[in-house]
Amino acid sequence: MGDKNKTAKDAAGFRNPHNLPTKICAGCGKPFTWRKKWERDWENVRYCSDACKSSYSKP
Repeated sequence: MGDKNKTAKDAAGFRNPHNLPTKICAGCGKPFTWRKKWERDWENVRYCSDACKSSYSKP
């Protein structure tokens, strides 16, 4: 009965428990959240992983 209150993001399996900033990956289109290692360069981060970066980057 509590399932009626789920949002689209909850239904898709994406959770953001600490309300961190999010972006959409330019490669796969999935949402990803801020990470400590991206702290200084968050504005320039476009891909969720190195795998996406190498698979979807244009030559």
